[in-house]
Amino acid sequence: MFLQQLINGLTLGSVYAIIALGYTMVYGILELINFAHGEIYMLGAYLVIIFLGIFTAMGLTSANFTLALILSIILTVVFCSAYGFTVEKVAYKPLRNAPRLSPLISAIGVSIFLQNFIMLTQGATDRGFPYRFGEGHLYFLNVDITYLQAMIIIVSGFLMFSLRIFIWKTRIGKAMRATSQDKTMAALVGINVNSIISVTFIIGAGLAAVAGVMVAAYYGLINYFIGYIAGIKAFTAAVLGGIGSIRGAMVGGIILGLVEGLGAAYISSEYKDAFAFIILIIILLIKPSGIYGREIDEKV
Repeated sequence: MFLQQLINGLTLGSVYAIIALGYTMVYGILELINFAHGEIYMLGAYLVIIFLGIFTAMGLTSANFTLALILSIILTVVFCSAYGFTVEKVAYKPLRNAPRLSPLISAIGVSIFLQNFIMLTQGATDRGFPYRFGEGHLYFLNVDITYLQAMIIIVSGFLMFSLRIFIWKTRIGKAMRATSQDKTMAALVGINVNSIISVTFIIGAGLAAVAGVMVAAYYGLINYFIGYIAGIKAFTAAVLGGIGSIRGAMVGGIILGLVEGLGAAYISSEYKDAFAFIILIIILLIKPSGIYGREIDEKV
């Protein structure tokens, strides 16, 4: 029972970690909480269903479902990345030198806009994923792991590992770290700060899209409101790990998923969504900087 809930929590935590990476990357560069990020995750869940519906109408899913699914995922990631890029250019870039409250309000406005846009265009009722996965199972130490759970954990781990390598080993990643430390000095040494910020939003949106695809396939049902709940939990994971820390977002997401899974099993499933807020309050009281966050001394 315990190991089974551990696997369930690890599956959830992997998704939270992927979404939290988008929060922490944007904050690391701009010191901005992108509250529209959860809605990009929701958009990814809807888009993969829409594209699969289009390919079904074309007859591609009956001929080669795997190809149709891969194309749907690729198109979903591309569209969500383009949306993240557009949001940064339209809603955040004009307010880059404005008081910090202005971009925050803009982020909330973008979130509400996308929620209502999806509700009006796709309906307020739940949408079902057209195909159910998880028929196959792996059994290990009396633990039942579906193929889909294993895939979510493996894909999430691969994406987190790849992002860490990208940040630390590539030229763009080094430019992102330099921009995060000091945008003015980064510009003086020839780094195109605007391009780096756009790349950050594109990567974060792409990761959120993948998380949306995995959740749509895992639960089988989605609605226009899932981005709000998942966004709050992913933000909690980012704060738990240390906002601005890539490693912290990964660890925070996993911890949050484990706590939620074990709490739902041993305490109450009715309060599983409340565990994220309880953790957030505790962390802010005990260690506001998070597990891997840095304490910043402010000069008066």
